[in-house]
Amino acid sequence: MIVIAHLSDPHLDGSDEPRSRLRRITSYLKSFTRPVDVILVTGDLADHGLESEYAEVAAELSMDIPLLMLPGNHDVSTPLRTGLASYVDSPGDGHPVHQVHDVAGARFVLVDSTVPGEDHGLLSNDSLAWLDGVLRKSFDGPVFVAIHHPPLELHHPVMDQWMLHDREGLATVLTGKTVTAILTGHVHNPIVTTFAGHPVLGAPGIRSTVPLPFEPPTSGTGVVDPTAHPGLALHVHIPGEALQTVYRFPL
Repeated sequence: MIVIAHLSDPHLDGSDEPRSRLRRITSYLKSFTRPVDVILVTGDLADHGLESEYAEVAAELSMDIPLLMLPGNHDVSTPLRTGLASYVDSPGDGHPVHQVHDVAGARFVLVDSTVPGEDHGLLSNDSLAWLDGVLRKSFDGPVFVAIHHPPLELHHPVMDQWMLHDREGLATVLTGKTVTAILTGHVHNPIVTTFAGHPVLGAPGIRSTVPLPFEPPTSGTGVVDPTAHPGLALHVHIPGEALQTVYRFPL
C-alpha cells in the first residue's frame, strides 16, 4: 500500500495566518499511527516567490517523510531552486522545473506549468515532448502526473482566466499512456474529474478556498475565502485495486 499526502497552495509569506494553517495540516500528518509514504505539494509554495518564503517552506515541511514539490504561478524559479535545493531536482536555473522521482514504489512526474509573470498555465512544445518521453518509459508501479494548473474549467468567472491554456497538446500526450492519476492544485478546492481518460484529483487549498459562483456568500472578500478550513487529499494505492482518495480538513 502506498499513501500519498497531497497538499497544495500554502502561499507562505512570513505571516502567522498561512503558517498556522499549514501547521494544522502537518500536525495532523504527524499524528498518524502509520506515516504516509510521501508528501506532495502541488505549487504556490510561496506567496511572492521570495528567498525568505522558501526558507519558511523548507522549515515548515521538514519531516522524516519524502517530500516532493513543484512550482505554481506564485512561485519564482531561481529562489525556489536555491531555497529548496534539497528537494527540487531539475537541471537548469529557471523555468521549467520538471522533475521525475521514484518514491515508495511509485513514479511521480512533476510538470511545471507556470508562465513567469502570469497566473495562467501553459505547456510548451518542449515541455510536452519531455512529458511524452518520460511517460513512454516503462515503470513497474503506479505513475502519477502532478501539475499545478488543472486541465479543466472551474466555471468561475475569475479563476477560469488563470487555468491551463491550450490543453489539446497535453491531451494528445496523455491519451493511451499508463497514468494512475493526474494530481493538481491551483483552484483551492478538492476536485474530482477526468482528462484524456485519466482521473484528475485536485487538493484543497491550504491558504484559502475559492467558493463557486452559486455558493452562498462568505466572510471573505474577493475571489477567495480565507476562513475556510485548510485541507489535504490522501491518495491510497493498493496493487490490484482502484485508487482511493479521501479529503480531510483538520480542525
